[in-house]
Amino acid sequence: MASVRFTVTPTKAEDLPGLSDTSPDLSSRSGARVRFGSRESVNRSDPLSEASGGLTTSATAGGGGTDTPDHSNAEQGDGNSKISSVYINNSHGVDDDDFYDRNLALFEEEMDTRPKVSSLLNRLANYTNLTQGAKEHEEAESIGEKKKTSKMGTFMGVYLPCLQNIFGVILFLRLTWVVGNAGVLQALCIVFICCCCTMLTAISMSAIATNGVVPAGGSYFMISRSLGPEFGGAVGLCFYLGTTFAGAMYILGAIEILLMYIAPKAAIFESKNPDGEGAAMLNNMRVYGSICLLLMSLLVFVGVKYVNKLASIFLACVIVSIVSIYIGALVSLENSTVGPTFEPTRAPAQVEKATSLWKQFCDGLELNASCDEFFKANNFSQIEGIPGLASGIISENVWSSYLSKGDVVEKGSLSSSHGLHPASTHQPYVFADITTSFTLLVGIFFPSVTGIMAGSNRSGDLKDAQRSIPIGTILAILTTSIVYLSSVVLFGACIDGVVLRDKFGDSVKGNLVVGTLAWPTPWVIVIGSFFSTCGAIAKDNIIPFLRVFGHGKANGEPTWALLLTALIAELGILIASLDLVAPILTMFFLMCYLFVNLACALQTLLRTPNWRPRFSYYHWTLSFLGMTICLALMFISSWYYAIVAMVIAGMIYKYIEYHGAEKEWGDGIRGLSLSAARYALLRLEEGPPHTKNWRPQLLVLLKLDEDAHVKSPRLLTFASQLKAGKGLTIVGTVVSGNFLQSYGEALAAEQTLKHLMDKERVKGFCQCIVAQKPREGISHMIQSSGLGGMKPNTVVMGWPHAWRQSEDPQAWKTFINTVRVTTAAHLALLVPKNISLFPSNSEPCTEGYIDVWWIVHDGGMLMLLPFLLRQHKVWRKCGMRIFTVAQMEDNSIQMKKDLATFLYHLRIEAEVEVVEMHDSDISAYTYERTLMMEQRSQMLRQMRLSKSDREKEAQLVKDRNSISEHHRRVQMTWTKEKTSQYRATHSGCSTPEGFRDMLSIRPDHSNVRRMHTAVKLNEVIVNKSHEARLVLLNMPGPPKNPDGDENYMEFLEVLTEGLERVLLVRGGGSEVITIYS
Repeated sequence: MASVRFTVTPTKAEDLPGLSDTSPDLSSRSGARVRFGSRESVNRSDPLSEASGGLTTSATAGGGGTDTPDHSNAEQGDGNSKISSVYINNSHGVDDDDFYDRNLALFEEEMDTRPKVSSLLNRLANYTNLTQGAKEHEEAESIGEKKKTSKMGTFMGVYLPCLQNIFGVILFLRLTWVVGNAGVLQALCIVFICCCCTMLTAISMSAIATNGVVPAGGSYFMISRSLGPEFGGAVGLCFYLGTTFAGAMYILGAIEILLMYIAPKAAIFESKNPDGEGAAMLNNMRVYGSICLLLMSLLVFVGVKYVNKLASIFLACVIVSIVSIYIGALVSLENSTVGPTFEPTRAPAQVEKATSLWKQFCDGLELNASCDEFFKANNFSQIEGIPGLASGIISENVWSSYLSKGDVVEKGSLSSSHGLHPASTHQPYVFADITTSFTLLVGIFFPSVTGIMAGSNRSGDLKDAQRSIPIGTILAILTTSIVYLSSVVLFGACIDGVVLRDKFGDSVKGNLVVGTLAWPTPWVIVIGSFFSTCGAIAKDNIIPFLRVFGHGKANGEPTWALLLTALIAELGILIASLDLVAPILTMFFLMCYLFVNLACALQTLLRTPNWRPRFSYYHWTLSFLGMTICLALMFISSWYYAIVAMVIAGMIYKYIEYHGAEKEWGDGIRGLSLSAARYALLRLEEGPPHTKNWRPQLLVLLKLDEDAHVKSPRLLTFASQLKAGKGLTIVGTVVSGNFLQSYGEALAAEQTLKHLMDKERVKGFCQCIVAQKPREGISHMIQSSGLGGMKPNTVVMGWPHAWRQSEDPQAWKTFINTVRVTTAAHLALLVPKNISLFPSNSEPCTEGYIDVWWIVHDGGMLMLLPFLLRQHKVWRKCGMRIFTVAQMEDNSIQMKKDLATFLYHLRIEAEVEVVEMHDSDISAYTYERTLMMEQRSQMLRQMRLSKSDREKEAQLVKDRNSISEHHRRVQMTWTKEKTSQYRATHSGCSTPEGFRDMLSIRPDHSNVRRMHTAVKLNEVIVNKSHEARLVLLNMPGPPKNPDGDENYMEFLEVLTEGLERVLLVRGGGSEVITIYS
């Protein structure tokens, strides 16, 4: 039979049954409202409710009124009633406006799994709706904790904490000594390299921290969520050890300031022999350090928040101290500070009279008194310790002057003559306590630039963490870098080199060397530096990470972790030397920073869909440069410490990762590739992919024509634009027939697909299945495609064109069956409509918008797909607009704010619009369109039935002829009258009366309501998006009852009428996008 076209003229509204002059007017009635198939008017047991128009009036006289079912025509069933509705899900037997929203009736069957956007948006915007990707963050937040009303901004929340963590004990105790030994040039080089390292790391950290909501937990959570638990555990342990040893270093710095400059008499151990003073000092440091650590541990156990309130006071003291250094440098332009500094020279001058220096090195004031031999062999003179900025002393301090352990600290330009008389430790000479070198100074100075993660650790307390963390951290690093670099120049320009090399200030009466430069008094620096160490100790900079080890008591304090931390810090304190502890924590911090840079570089290069940092000033080359500097600094400062730190990290990594996996190397590179692929597939098999790692793994279903040519090659072009060369792509087709007979056709089809994939530059695999029926072949392909964890999660298939004109309904039935199969398999589904109008890879869109119509939430596919498409050159210049629908009861203004907030957290830039769909009456056009659809459907059904009857009759004749023995004429048992009678009873369209009966049917309630949804949505979509380059739209699910399949196709047609390019999207039932990092 040729293709059939129908020209059924819709009846007028007034001619419809139940719509007489006495019935409410559909178009102009304002006082009463006509409702078709509403919850109140649907009565499953009443034939009228299913068969008749379901006409219900709700009078609103007096402002009230209730919906009253009209049962006056209850006996007038027309014989076409259905037992149950095709669409309505009977399991929902309670009144629920969400399920029976007139404007969204097309989506009501799946509202339990795909809720309305308006009902979900507020929770999404405030990320209280914890979907996959947020579950592991629940532990990071105290469930019973009330939300803090006071949120901090960039200055108080990030900038000042970073300043307090970065400015530390090294600035006051060791920077002058570093400048004195390395010289101004090398000291600038040390500071610049260290500051570049932290700046590059901060850029990488900003990218990671702004890639979603960062929970409390700081660097451990950032690294573990970016590189996985193995790296996260290994690097997290390095960061933990680094912060713990940092606590030990700050305690040692505080004790050094206390015993050296504040209360020297508080020393417990004293040595009468000058050779034992160093050992006695170390023992004092151990005792006082252990006592201080015990007090700090008790303080943290009770609650560190009380001391944190003093943090601003501590920071103020530090800032005052730094300012006093600058003021002192400026004051030194006019005044010069004189210190009893020794300047030994080779030629001893003739002493005319005893000076104060003579008294220190000789037994008496007489010129012939017994004096120290080294003193007599060299000339000692008292010089200006701080000549000032105008003195030009910087020319002497430009170059390095490294010392070996035991060397006398002396003026670099005039070396002494040791000869046979070395300097005695019993005299007040200043000796170098350790051998210095460029690499050693790097390791000692680097801890003074750490502390850049203080802002990210406070992310939970910030108003806008994604904005504050990058700005505050980078500004803090710039500020401290300027302070350090200018301090190096100031120290070199104001202080004599021999004083700079005096680590403990013995030559300036035991004062802190930097304190001698400060104005108005050295005590400003002493007190400020002491408070800086106290502030660093009291900072809660290690407690957030301790939560990784689990909670201890019921009060939430991590008791065992605190005990472990105290024991590790005690190890650092037992080392007792600030210069030996600093390189250790340098290693651990550098290891942590190295992996932060590695995480950012890998995420950028892999281009995972979830990698959408709001901070855009990053690049993978910067991350690799930062990683290289970290690695170089590790080996520069101490190669053996570096190896130890890397071994520790490697052991932790293997411990976490180890599952007893066997290695089968085989032979050659191919064996290695097979082993790596097998290992990777087994790892993928361990669990479902995390939301962050979700990317569309496509199964593209293509249809071949009789000549084995692909019918819609643009489908593969669209897939290539969506994938951008990443992830898994399987291109499949079904060949009808028997496998044994059609194997050659299957191979030819496979070659055709491979050729097309090469042409479209799609990297992937092709699969061809031979089956008797296409729908069975597609079902088998969906079930069996992929291997292990590399299975498709998204199916792409074309829209069945000209399904209305097709004589064979198998095309659209196969389409609907595929929709059902993908839903059952929990796969996402993409259906491009009008695929021939989609742009090719050589036709980039120069302008325009990709419009997203987000009606129901089904996992975030609608948000992710435009982002992925815009990564491709074809769609890169297109903007993105997101529309959602508000009902009468929704607050559209609040919905728009919530949607903007949600997109901000998703790091997706798009214009937002909320379209209000008023609860309007069902129009006559909708009613007539539904009626026309049902009449057409019934007519087709009757024609298919009559065709089947004719085929049965012809087969019967054939069978009777075949069994005739004498070739005699067979008398037909089907007489003409019997045949006419059968056709009259089984075909409603054979007679004019049959046509009239069919035209008098009333549309089904649910069909009217669904048509109303399709018409209304289509109106607003076409109105807003008629010029859009691409429209993405939620695809309603097919009816649970297959009898309504043809109506379902009609609904989709109505929904997408008037749109040039449409992509219908169905989620797979799992979240594919997350606001978390």
